[in-house]
Amino acid sequence: MQVSALPIFFQHLSESLQSTPNEVRRLFHGRGRRWPGLEQLTCDWLQGQLIVSVFKQVEDEFLAALRSGLVDLSQQPVCQQRALQSIVIQHRYQDGDPAEIVMGELDAAPVVEESGLRYQLNLGRNQNHGLFLDMRYGRNWVRDNAKHKNVLNLFAYTCGFSVAAIAGGADNVVNVDMAKASLSKGRENHHLNGHNLNQVKFFAHDIFKSWGKIKKFGPYDLVIIDPPSFQKGSFALTKDYQRILRRLPELLAEQGEVLACVNSPAVSCDFLIDGMKQEAPELQFQQRLSNPPEFADIDEQASLKALLFR
Repeated sequence: MQVSALPIFFQHLSESLQSTPNEVRRLFHGRGRRWPGLEQLTCDWLQGQLIVSVFKQVEDEFLAALRSGLVDLSQQPVCQQRALQSIVIQHRYQDGDPAEIVMGELDAAPVVEESGLRYQLNLGRNQNHGLFLDMRYGRNWVRDNAKHKNVLNLFAYTCGFSVAAIAGGADNVVNVDMAKASLSKGRENHHLNGHNLNQVKFFAHDIFKSWGKIKKFGPYDLVIIDPPSFQKGSFALTKDYQRILRRLPELLAEQGEVLACVNSPAVSCDFLIDGMKQEAPELQFQQRLSNPPEFADIDEQASLKALLFR
């Protein structure tokens, strides 16, 4: 990355802070490759905290200029107006993704809002803080289309889709994820929104070993599939996604829908469309959901792909 490009970064942050609503939001998405020299830099606004992520090792000169510019930014009137509490640089290229506090004091467990719903985040210790911000439109779609539905949420993580579904009037949601700790955070997210947990199930299971139990709570009106691109020992995108798709016909109710997602730049929409044709030809592609404008990419096929099938 280039030190000479950093003034563009700081200008963009200043302008975005003036226009961003008072909820969690990506402010700068260098990984969309629209700003040469800043491709490995992102910044998220977590309602009082700026989290700047650096994804590849950079020269000391770049880091020094980044720190200095962020301190200068914190003195701008817009940061005082937005009640900025802290600025953190997360070094995503180092083991453990260490967080460096540049200004203020880190709130490691903030509660933030998105589209009127509340989520508990965890900062400073993990690669991901608990809510994938590029999936905002996907959660909004689920909320708008979940009324009276039985929903299956595969690779549930911290249950953002589940929170959206219950908020939208879903009758029941089944969340499945191998990580028990993530599902516990999902339970907290439901509590934060005052939801009735009798409508929500949390299964810390290996999906591929649990189809019988998953099927028991169907048929499902909506199945959500949002896996990691790669998870050592449990999921490899190009090998394992098809194993899920072929199970869909036995899981879905008549007129059931599927929201199938993939966030790997290595595959295009055709990966899901062709995979569905091969493994579950009964399901027809309907549309690709738009991504939030702040996640624009020079190649839309490299960005998040959230596809609807019916």
